[in-house]
Amino acid sequence: MRIYLSCDMEGTAGVCSWAQCDPSNRYEYPVYRKYMMQEVRAAVDGARSAGAGEFIINDSHWDMRNILWDELPADVRAITGSRKPSSMTQGLQPGFDGAFFTGYHAAVGAENGVLAHTYTADSIYNVRMNGVACSEALLNAAMAGHNGIPLLLLTGDSVVCAHVRKHMPWVRCVEVKEGIGHFATSSLTPKAAQVLIRDAAAQAVKDAKDAELFTFEQPVTMELEMTRTEQADFVELMPGFTRTGGRTVQFTHKDYATVFRAFVASYRLASAATIAG
Repeated sequence: MRIYLSCDMEGTAGVCSWAQCDPSNRYEYPVYRKYMMQEVRAAVDGARSAGAGEFIINDSHWDMRNILWDELPADVRAITGSRKPSSMTQGLQPGFDGAFFTGYHAAVGAENGVLAHTYTADSIYNVRMNGVACSEALLNAAMAGHNGIPLLLLTGDSVVCAHVRKHMPWVRCVEVKEGIGHFATSSLTPKAAQVLIRDAAAQAVKDAKDAELFTFEQPVTMELEMTRTEQADFVELMPGFTRTGGRTVQFTHKDYATVFRAFVASYRLASAATIAG
């Protein structure tokens, strides 16, 4: 059984501050980076105990250079480095039997979502697919579903877990913490979280036969609300985009992978609009 694992950091047990997630921070980041990787290792070990044999890990946090190789088994592969064309879903292609998302967090605007954002708080204020408000988990799970891969496991805060359960009730979710506003949390200890993740990963593999694919009905209409008006000015210049409001643009296509690529291009181009100002 082949497992694809996308790992983020804001949804890791104990994390409640950008400083803990920022690679430029020399004090807190190294500590929480290790906790992030220990949760990844727990998921791998749990899945392996239930029969999974091959793993590809995609580093999906910040500059995407967070992997601590010594925390991983010698026989896994990891995708690392920034500006990947498919970002948090790089390498997610047909041939995997299931996907795991670890360290995931609530969508932008979510109440009591710890460090809630969707890909980038600098440019994305809201994103909807066919009218459905999306977290990173939903956007990425739809890419998995597009490639015939069910999401089996998600770990993170209670808000993102509730969001995923609403749309994908078959997913085994591990709530490692609850938000107290944006910058505070009531959290399990990292060790306790890792035990739960290991057990949940094993059960997720055992229950994989009952999992379903998460997809959006075609054609897929993406509605993006940018953080600033000048960002929408830039994004609407791309072919296929329509301006629908001061900060909003829309893009429709029958192929979700194309929509997802347009999304990645949008938030990257939006950052250029801010620099240009």
